[in-house]
Amino acid sequence: MAEELLKRLGGEVFYVESAGLEPGEINPLAIDAMKDLGYDISHKKTNSVFEFYKEGRIYNYVIKVCDASHGERCPIFPGVNETLAWRLEDPSSFEGTYEEKLEKTIEVRDELKNKILSFIEVVK
Repeated sequence: MAEELLKRLGGEVFYVESAGLEPGEINPLAIDAMKDLGYDISHKKTNSVFEFYKEGRIYNYVIKVCDASHGERCPIFPGVNETLAWRLEDPSSFEGTYEEKLEKTIEVRDELKNKILSFIEVVK
């Protein structure tokens, strides 16, 4: 969600990539939450931070959306100018009906969107 939001809201100011420690499938809740905004991320693939690191990719900013305080593993990016850690709940941990989990995912998406809009204002 973060990658797509920053790409859409940040325009061409940013080159955006997203990766995780353990790439897998995109969460259907994230797909539906983004579809609610008119963004289709169903075709996106997940990437590995380790592969990006081995390729020697360098970033000015890294935004981590994992929450180590809740036991989530978060990557470390050496050589980054600035790392931001945004503690957001992981939709894959939500419980309840699909509709209840989607509602919580939309809340996370909206929180993420607000953080991204603030980030864009500061960086521009």
